[in-house]
Amino acid sequence: MNWHALDWGILGPALAAGLLVLATHVPLGAQVLERGIVFIDLAIAQTAGLGVIAADALGLPEGGLAVQAAALAAALLGAALLTWTERRAPQQQEALIGVMFVLAACGGLLLLAGNPHGGEHLKDLLVGQILWVSGAQLAWLAALSALLVAAMAAGLVRRLGRLGFYVAFALAVTASVQLVGVYLVFSSLIVPALATLRWHGRLRLVLAYGVGAAGYALGLALSAWLDLPSGAVVAWALAACGLALAVAVPGLARRAHWTAVPQRSQCRDADGEGRR
Repeated sequence: MNWHALDWGILGPALAAGLLVLATHVPLGAQVLERGIVFIDLAIAQTAGLGVIAADALGLPEGGLAVQAAALAAALLGAALLTWTERRAPQQQEALIGVMFVLAACGGLLLLAGNPHGGEHLKDLLVGQILWVSGAQLAWLAALSALLVAAMAAGLVRRLGRLGFYVAFALAVTASVQLVGVYLVFSSLIVPALATLRWHGRLRLVLAYGVGAAGYALGLALSAWLDLPSGAVVAWALAACGLALAVAVPGLARRAHWTAVPQRSQCRDADGEGRR
């Protein structure tokens, strides 16, 4: 254990990246649960990763604009396909999402089969390189996150229906998967949304952001202290924080529920209906 490893010159930008990822993934995660398509994030993230691997196989400069375009094109293609399948076969959508994930993962393995650094590339895709995020990457992620959050806050994504949801999802995942990896994309989307299912409205959103921020901060600190892979530790920390909220603090949900009950009772009493 090394306390001196807590260098916030490194951990600070990584935490900023995590918070930017949460900015879009928390509200999108709630919609994912509402739609019952939990594994869409894995499928789209893996599809965007396939675009990155394909760009690398073509010899495009790593981390360049062409690679970003390839990842975005792959994610948007996947989003368009899922939009079509949801319209044509809604009952089979979750199964089709699983098939897309498997095919994208296998496609990546095939493209990396002849690459001597294939294992390293695959690991980077799955667990990300959040500790080595650059200022340019943070600026790009911040700009896109602000755009997506504004679109969701204005209701534009919901007005566009399933197409708007899938396009917003593809954009958010493409921006985040290369920084935090497939596993943290899934954890950032699902864990805060799942942990706050019993709450609603603005309170749920605030609590979900709190779970996510605490998970990233705790996970990054522990990974540096224990000298363990950051992505894996953050995923566990997110799960631990989500569990703490969902299980260890059930009274919050009861208090939030009962605050509305007296108001309804008073209204009924005023009408003479509540006095029995």
